[in-house]
Amino acid sequence: MAHLTRRSAVTTLAAAAATLTVPAQYAAAHTARPLRRAHAHNDYLHTRPLHDALDHRFTSAEADVFLVDGALLVAHEPSQLDPARTLEALYLDPLLARVRANGGSVYAGYAQPFQLLVDLKNEGAATYLELHRRLRPYRSMLTTYDHGRVRRGAVTVVVSGDRAAREPMAAQPVRYAFYDGRLTDLGGPADASLIPLISDNWSANFGWQGVGPMPAAERAELHRIVSTAHAHGQRVRFWATPDLPGEARGAVWSELIAADADHLNTDDLAALEGYLDTYDR
Repeated sequence: MAHLTRRSAVTTLAAAAATLTVPAQYAAAHTARPLRRAHAHNDYLHTRPLHDALDHRFTSAEADVFLVDGALLVAHEPSQLDPARTLEALYLDPLLARVRANGGSVYAGYAQPFQLLVDLKNEGAATYLELHRRLRPYRSMLTTYDHGRVRRGAVTVVVSGDRAAREPMAAQPVRYAFYDGRLTDLGGPADASLIPLISDNWSANFGWQGVGPMPAAERAELHRIVSTAHAHGQRVRFWATPDLPGEARGAVWSELIAADADHLNTDDLAALEGYLDTYDR
């Protein structure tokens, strides 16, 4: 009972903080440590793709890509396609320059890989095979799979979106990317060397949206999901969590942290930075 009471208090405080952006005292005083749970959802929609996330110390970012005439173009909708906005120009080249400048890591002195989630928006298998070809020149900075062995690099590319990418990826003896699984893959035969990340839709799996206490059964299920994934060497991310300023967003973030979920999904970079500085020490 005492444990639940303490958790309720933490949830209440965290929910109140979720209405804030970066508090002034933390903007001046926080350390420069990277934020291990911070994932920039639809990162490419920000004013400065990748760079805004890095300025806020995020360790994971998401880019949607379309295969168009042999190029991988970053956009949310086909109407937004721009030949200048390639995956290389917006993400791979800046990451490689940063890794070289920082002595082999995206953040100087931080050994954990930066996750680049690449969401395939069309022609899944063909788009993945083109991605594989284009990742090869960057392999010096990438986490790679080579005949059953994983070599960790400064950047780990995880492929999401169109599910048709899984079959050609699983058949490769050497690859420069990994697969974003779903809850249906949890505890399944594919291990972390193929599926290091389990992602799913929060709203499709949990009725609780941050209003009032989280039902005990749903809290137990969240903890089961995370602990099962961790036992298999996999990380957990939910999308479609509440992301508007308010108590609901903070309550859900608090429960995710309490369950030790690995990535918190947001479009509000400053708010999550301030929140994690305050509540995820």
